[in-house]
Amino acid sequence: MSAPQPGTLAGRTLFITGGSRGIGRAIALRAAADGANVALAAKTGEPHPTLPGTVFSVAAEVEAAGGKALPMVVDVRDDAAVEAAVARTVETFGGLDICVNNASAIMLVGTLDLPMKRFDLMQQVNARGTYLTSRACLPHLLESDNGHILNLSPPLNLNPNWFKDNLGYTMAKYGMSLCVLGMAAEFKGQVGVNALWPRTLISTSAVRMFGGDELLDFGRKPEIMADAAHAVLVRDAKTTTGHFFLDDEVLAEAGVTDLSSYAAVPGKELVPDFFLDPHPDDPSRSDDA
Repeated sequence: MSAPQPGTLAGRTLFITGGSRGIGRAIALRAAADGANVALAAKTGEPHPTLPGTVFSVAAEVEAAGGKALPMVVDVRDDAAVEAAVARTVETFGGLDICVNNASAIMLVGTLDLPMKRFDLMQQVNARGTYLTSRACLPHLLESDNGHILNLSPPLNLNPNWFKDNLGYTMAKYGMSLCVLGMAAEFKGQVGVNALWPRTLISTSAVRMFGGDELLDFGRKPEIMADAAHAVLVRDAKTTTGHFFLDDEVLAEAGVTDLSSYAAVPGKELVPDFFLDPHPDDPSRSDDA
């Protein structure tokens, strides 16, 4: 494994779940631009009839962007598959520095409309999959000089409004966030464990599935999350831990305050993401401002 370079992810090895499209793909390509090694663990190995991207197509993009890729078809519900994928990553690249838990399942319905099969899927992919993947990566992250876990999950907001309409999904996503809370304390000073969440809707295939094509116009591109993730992952893991970061705040701290380039459609009003209560001084915002 190459010697790390301060301020970049060059020489670092990332293990990213759900990396075949959307935010996971964007994070992979941003790391690749630095010359990182990227292990892509995703369930999509064959082209989906309606969703773009496979683990292999993203691997080709990573290589073209300047990184090294290891594509693996992995179901994060499968203990043996996850452990084997992590072992293969370490064998291929000589170590592991970063675990990005991006894989997620979603179904936005109330209690009586949520089949238990879908409830179980969300718990298994979101909460359990994050715990399992982190657990498999941790022995190697502890050996890194700057080991990070980054979960794509929200701040723990106990406002009942975020539970009453989609309790099953909220429980599953908060399970990912509880992993941050617990593991950050457990491995403090050894591995940085943080969450990252978008201020606004991110225009991805997942949004299209539950909101249609029209909703995509009112969000930001996945690249804002990739740039924010990069800004977190180059920080000192020993002192950066236990945080529930928001993408725009991270970028502001890095000196990026003009977010207009991230708008899916410049000038459109942005739709706030789930789990974030509106600030009284910050009504609906537009990237056209």
